[in-house]
Amino acid sequence: MAAPQDVHVRICNQEIVKFDLEVKALIQDIRDCSGPLSALTELNTKVKEKFQQLRHRIQELEQSAKEQDKESEKQVLLQEVENHKKQMLRKTTKESLAQTSSAITESLMGISRMMSQQVQQSEEAMQTLANSSRTILDANEEFKSMSGTIQLGRKLITKYNRRELTDKLLIFLALALFLATVLYIVKKRLFPFL
Repeated sequence: MAAPQDVHVRICNQEIVKFDLEVKALIQDIRDCSGPLSALTELNTKVKEKFQQLRHRIQELEQSAKEQDKESEKQVLLQEVENHKKQMLRKTTKESLAQTSSAITESLMGISRMMSQQVQQSEEAMQTLANSSRTILDANEEFKSMSGTIQLGRKLITKYNRRELTDKLLIFLALALFLATVLYIVKKRLFPFL
């Protein structure tokens, strides 16, 4: 029958291999991720959790190795622990690369959002300018129309002023003719011999 220490060592080794495979799968998922930033962040968090679990199991294995009675088994287990640590170090580098790429992606998405907002603001400014230009053109047309109306009014007033002068002159001549006629009639009636 296997000693409890041996069973514990085997379980630790199996869990280390399991966590190692899970970390590799998650790193591949991060590489393949083209989705939103939240999905990338979630994958990154899962990788960190698996790394913590992997570190914990490696430490347990190291502790079990130190507790071994036989020096040869102790050395073999410590060698395995070192190999696992080296593999974890390479994966930690991949994790930091994944975090860096995540940060870069987040930064690029932020820049993209800012550029989108700038484009939107520019479009709104262009629309405002177009509306202002249209309003100015409408006002210009209205001023031209009013200018034409004012000129027509000026011509009419000048014409009525001339007409008024002509009418005054005609009234004066008619009055003079009337008075001349009245005087003629009065002269013929009162002084027929003259």
